[in-house]
Amino acid sequence: MDLNQRITAFSNLGQFLKDFMANAKKTDLQLDDFDSLNEELRAVIETAKRQNAWFSTENTRQALTSWSQNLNSGSLNTWLSPYRISTIKAKEVAVIMAGNLPLVGFHDFLSVLITGHKIIAKLSSDDHVLLPFLAKVLIQLEPQFKDSITFTQERLPQFDAVIATGSNNTARYFEFYFKNKPNIIRKNRNAVAVLTGNETHEQLVALGADIFSYFGMGCRSVSKLFVPQDYSFDAFFKAMFEHKEIINHHKYANNYDYNKAVYLMSLFPILDNEFMILKEDENFSSPISVLFYERYDTKAKLQMFLRDRKAEIQCVVADGFSENEIPFGHAQQPKLNDYADGVDTVAFLLKIS
Repeated sequence: MDLNQRITAFSNLGQFLKDFMANAKKTDLQLDDFDSLNEELRAVIETAKRQNAWFSTENTRQALTSWSQNLNSGSLNTWLSPYRISTIKAKEVAVIMAGNLPLVGFHDFLSVLITGHKIIAKLSSDDHVLLPFLAKVLIQLEPQFKDSITFTQERLPQFDAVIATGSNNTARYFEFYFKNKPNIIRKNRNAVAVLTGNETHEQLVALGADIFSYFGMGCRSVSKLFVPQDYSFDAFFKAMFEHKEIINHHKYANNYDYNKAVYLMSLFPILDNEFMILKEDENFSSPISVLFYERYDTKAKLQMFLRDRKAEIQCVVADGFSENEIPFGHAQQPKLNDYADGVDTVAFLLKIS
């Protein structure tokens, strides 16, 4: 199977997802059981929600929509064009996947297979039904993938290289256990946003999507605001009100009630709008339902500060702050070349072949 065949297969998978999201049948996909696969995917989404309440139907559909937009021949070819991908000796690549978001490990799954390697995916118990289903559809679209995909929740079999995602604590164990294998070890990172006070209402509403999507549990979720010394949060809270429905999710509401009680009993000063808490804090990683903020003096000083702390930051959401900033509302819409932790996964995979 050459690169063009692999691109075509993933592009067709993207078309299947588009059809599913639009509830429309496309016969050119050559899937005889298209209708039954659609029914099965609906059931899988419900199963994922029952097994992990954070995987709400809306969040899973958001992840599926994102991948339906990225998996097309144009985007895939543009992504891969800077690399020299030829026939390689396929290696067994173990991927230890996180489970904080629906399909959070799909980019690694795609990267391993698109470069011609075989994947051994160790699934998180929090997310172990969605990806196997998509792999099933991919194999129907391109049967040659069948011998290249293995899923496990047990001890990893033999492998040649590893990609592992976890917390800062688990990363230390990964670095020890996998020190003799080519590896990518990912740690905790967070997204931050920089405000000037000149943002429009629409920009702040869009920022709310960066904060609340996936309940703020992703590495691209904004967990920290940087605001000017004299910043008033009135306009910010007015915009956030458009996301108030999040408090209707029981697990989110439980976290909000717990964190609010802890802060009040500890006499921490907080700002509160009955569904989110703002707390002035130097840390980047905030609890669910809490957004940390910090005031800055000048743009130049803040730019220097964030450069010094770049190992803790996944992306910066802003308007006119830096070259690599993400526009408001786009933190959860990464492109294929927006690599986690800034480590080029494809380059790594090509190097091990």
